[in-house]
Amino acid sequence: MQKKILFILFLFILSSCSSTNSAVNYHSKTKSKSITKADIVVANALKYKGVKYKYGGTTRKGMDCSGVVFVSFGAENIALPRSSRYMANEGKKVALGKVKKGDLLFFKISRRSNQINHVGLVTEIKNGQIFFIHATTSRGVIISSMSEKYWKNTFVKATNIL
Repeated sequence: MQKKILFILFLFILSSCSSTNSAVNYHSKTKSKSITKADIVVANALKYKGVKYKYGGTTRKGMDCSGVVFVSFGAENIALPRSSRYMANEGKKVALGKVKKGDLLFFKISRRSNQINHVGLVTEIKNGQIFFIHATTSRGVIISSMSEKYWKNTFVKATNIL
């Protein structure tokens, strides 16, 4: 009986130490980096990753490129125009080498039009590579890299909304 009590006491002490350590680690991690508005907007957009493409779409049933951006910013009460062409007139222009998480990237991808007709939202910059979320007609809502030749060649400008 005494061995059982000692064993239970030992387990109790062991488990209480474990939870204390994780609580300390959690608090020290959250203090080191505060969550920004850009983090929240990007998190909103990432919820739609994998959603199929639908022209004019703004729901989980289907999204287009400006729909992803429109909904992601709108969830944080930041009003943007609905189309990429008009979104490109909002915010402050930023050099591609100076973009940050939450900035918008604009492209001309149609051969028929000489206007901006595609937008992506910068999700992260990692090892000098710019990654962005957007919707394509063939693959739906995906993350791409500006290091891809297609996106480099069709890039027009970047803007900061936040």
